[in-house]
Amino acid sequence: GRGGGGGRGGGGGRGGGGGRGGRGFGGSRGGRGFGGSRGGRGGEGSAGGNKQGKVIVIPHRFPGVYLIKGKSDVLVTKNLVPGESVYGERRYQVTDDDDKIEYRVWNPFRSKLGACLMGGVGNMPIKPGSKVLYLGAASGTSVSHVSDMVGSEGVVYAVEFSHRSGRDLTNMSKKRTNIVPIVEDARQPLKYRMLVDMVDVVFADVAQPDQARIVALNAHMFLKSGGWFVISIKANCVDSTAKPEVVFASEMEKLKKEKCKPKEKLTLEPFHRNHAMVLGIYR
Repeated sequence: GRGGGGGRGGGGGRGGGGGRGGRGFGGSRGGRGFGGSRGGRGGEGSAGGNKQGKVIVIPHRFPGVYLIKGKSDVLVTKNLVPGESVYGERRYQVTDDDDKIEYRVWNPFRSKLGACLMGGVGNMPIKPGSKVLYLGAASGTSVSHVSDMVGSEGVVYAVEFSHRSGRDLTNMSKKRTNIVPIVEDARQPLKYRMLVDMVDVVFADVAQPDQARIVALNAHMFLKSGGWFVISIKANCVDSTAKPEVVFASEMEKLKKEKCKPKEKLTLEPFHRNHAMVLGIYR
């Protein structure tokens, strides 16, 4: 009855079904209350009917993002490369007027950007057609969803210093043609200036004490005037002795001095502890 399993990568995408038993990718994050709440992901309960095309997908209020209605709403993006999971995430196929559209589940516990969308952020400058400079791309979990959001008209310049993560990023970019992988230190934007266009958004998830400076350097070099910056701040990364609120305030002050005017701050509870997302405009 659940056959085809197309939406779910034929079980293969998720570790040959082995991972499916653990209710949420081997329990690595299932235990955190996300994933467990979705009909156990094993095809029973609410997930059972989905395979017959009863999935109800509604557009999020921001373009490029969608919600699947159920016991709890699930954040998804339209898969740019149908049939492929990037990091073992669940996929849903929806038939719409004989068009098969595939959506990938975006787990907010594994992504700061996903968390800020689930947390009800007021602005989302990353949208279809955007050019995004993504600093601290790691293996590309979130980058893959940004790639879905901006679509084939957009570009994601993904900067990651670690060679090991950079390898995953580069492999992913072979399939996802809108990702430009850059294995360089985000502190030295001069090293990759010949690869990056002027961008609409600079997104940073670098978790470094000098991250405000890193964002500013890249904004000065690549961000259009009136473009947005989105920065994820991990409080104990900047100063583990100060209170998170104090850290967030001082980071925002540093940004202001660099012509990055914060418009919105959002804490990422309950998905990430002591994290905040700051969004603003560069002039």
